[in-house]
Amino acid sequence: VIRDYGVWTYAILFLIVFLETGLVFVPFLPGDSLLFMAGAFSSAGSLNLFYVLAILTIAAIGGDSLNYFLGKYFGEKVFDKFINKRHLEKTKQFYEKYGAKTIVLARFVPIIRTFAPFVAGIGKMDYKKFISFNIAGGIAWVFLFVLLGYFFGSIPIVKENLSLVIIGIIVVSFVPILYEFVKHRIKN
Repeated sequence: VIRDYGVWTYAILFLIVFLETGLVFVPFLPGDSLLFMAGAFSSAGSLNLFYVLAILTIAAIGGDSLNYFLGKYFGEKVFDKFINKRHLEKTKQFYEKYGAKTIVLARFVPIIRTFAPFVAGIGKMDYKKFISFNIAGGIAWVFLFVLLGYFFGSIPIVKENLSLVIIGIIVVSFVPILYEFVKHRIKN
């Protein structure tokens, strides 16, 4: 992609992160692994680290804001038709358990990352409160995964096994969901 699209790669990265965080019905788009890869390619000199951090942070914050407003204005009307109720319920439980900090914590949990701002919008969370947690979460999520990719992506064993590393990131990303699922099954 970098070779074929050059500077447009930044726009593609922006679009993927913006859509993954901004549209409640596309939680399957890559998040953590894409950020790690962008960092690894920045480490190799294929992408500019500053641009990657800035563009992806703006995409993450903007996407969550869009998702919040979609939830606020359309959530109750359309979620029955398009959204898996089980995912929505899990996010509500997560939101109730952790409160406003869910907006930050959800960044690090696939699927919940996509639904948390939508649920905050449905719940009419105060936007000033939402945006402060959104900014903190967006910066933390993007910087953590991009910088992990940047610093570890150039290590020969990581570089040679990048596919396995990405699979590992995906698996580790789902550990919190798996933990909650097992914990819930044990209780019942």
